[in-house]
Amino acid sequence: MDFDYSEKVQGLRARLGEFMEKFIYPSERVFHEQLAAAESRWMVPPVMEDLKAEAKAAGLWNLFLPGSEYGAGLTNLEYAPLCEIMGRSPIAPEAFNCSAPDTGNMEVLVRYGTGEQKERWLRPLLDGEIRSCFAMTEPDVASSDATNIRARIERSADGSGYVVNGRKWWTSGAGDPRCEICIFMGKTDPEGNLPRHEQQSMILVPLDTPGVEVRRMLGVFGYDDAPHGHAEINFEDVRVPAENIIWAEGKGFAIAQGRLGPGRIHHCMRLIGVAERALELMCARVKEREAFGKPLAEQGVVMEWIADSRIEIEQARLLTLKAAHMMDTVGNKEARSEISQIKVVAPNVALKVLDRAIQAHGGAGVSDDFPLANLWATSRTLRLADGPDEVHRASVAKLELKKDHRPRSREYGT
Repeated sequence: MDFDYSEKVQGLRARLGEFMEKFIYPSERVFHEQLAAAESRWMVPPVMEDLKAEAKAAGLWNLFLPGSEYGAGLTNLEYAPLCEIMGRSPIAPEAFNCSAPDTGNMEVLVRYGTGEQKERWLRPLLDGEIRSCFAMTEPDVASSDATNIRARIERSADGSGYVVNGRKWWTSGAGDPRCEICIFMGKTDPEGNLPRHEQQSMILVPLDTPGVEVRRMLGVFGYDDAPHGHAEINFEDVRVPAENIIWAEGKGFAIAQGRLGPGRIHHCMRLIGVAERALELMCARVKEREAFGKPLAEQGVVMEWIADSRIEIEQARLLTLKAAHMMDTVGNKEARSEISQIKVVAPNVALKVLDRAIQAHGGAGVSDDFPLANLWATSRTLRLADGPDEVHRASVAKLELKKDHRPRSREYGT
């Protein structure tokens, strides 16, 4: 593996870094002030549309799509350091049209969508004109196993379309007033006549379709994540045209796996950016404050926090780059173990660094005067989102056990 960034990536990193300093960081407080002053929490602060216009004009748009006619044509390895920079600010990914769940939904449409689906939904998503959501998780089942889902996608009596029924939650982005389309996962074979992983399908459901009811927005450690949020949605006898099915019946699980692989690594890339910002804030804080007659930066335990944070961030970054490299060179399936490894490592590293930074800030660390508490809450969810740690650890173990581990000798010295 070559760890040097290409000239192209170095140029994009420089431009992205300059954009963050000039536009993103100064806009963080403005974003929250505008949101607080709005008539509703579920209104988009005007500054976000301003940032998107600036990012488009700067050519820093849709960088996430690898090897595609629709995006910047970057590989996963090339995108990694750029995604890391975006991850340093909660408002940055959307400003560059590189935020979840839209990125995953756009990748689904690029890979599996029909020409009509791409024209109707992909194009406005790529242009940042609308937002989308992804409805897979259900409150009544253990959704870490996607084959557990109970929601149904059934053929209408006349065969002209489908009828969708189910209750979903943690449908991220559904609170956004610009959210127009939902990718819904349900069973097209509820009787179980087909193999277990071929009973599910995905279908495009416009949110204004009769029978779609956003019941409530869910809080995350007290944060509502407005204006996008995470919704509990009820789908009752929702009628959808047959042409809205994605790929084909029975392909839902396969689509989910294809969607979640890139999504997981994007989360990890962003988390490294979160950890880097937390380390920077910690270092700045301990340099300017004193306790017991000397700067906090000279306290032994604080120096350990800083050293451990730097070591862990570097390890997480290298593992993420390796996974990205494998996705580019041998494919997502062969990179399964590495993707699962980083999905465990990155959130836990970010949380460790954030916790130390919060501790170094004292009471300020848990306040809204600094971004640390909000970043911690968001990072903690990623030990659950796109598969909990336990499932990814099990996946790594199973793949490891399939390898040839025959002992080279039966006992020491033979």
